[in-house]
Amino acid sequence: MDDALGAGDDVTLRLTRDQALVLSDWLDRMEGADAFARVVDDPAVWSALHRISGTLDKGLSEVFAPDYTERLRAARERLVEELGEEFVREAGGKPDAPGT
Repeated sequence: MDDALGAGDDVTLRLTRDQALVLSDWLDRMEGADAFARVVDDPAVWSALHRISGTLDKGLSEVFAPDYTERLRAARERLVEELGEEFVREAGGKPDAPGT
């Protein structure tokens, strides 16, 4: 099989700042949860999860801001509005996530 990417090549993911902030918070909450550890059944996946989480934490000064909770809440609201609450309901999510 002729792969376009070699094993050592990097892949770039692009997220909006709101998406990055919400994902960073979610990963932070999930990575320590026993239930999440049971869902991630492939040890190799942890390598990518830790890399993503670390990259987000380093790139987001908001996680250290005194008004972090407010910024996170506002980011969630914007993203839910962008998706539409009907999509959120159909996907089984809740517009107001834990911790906000």
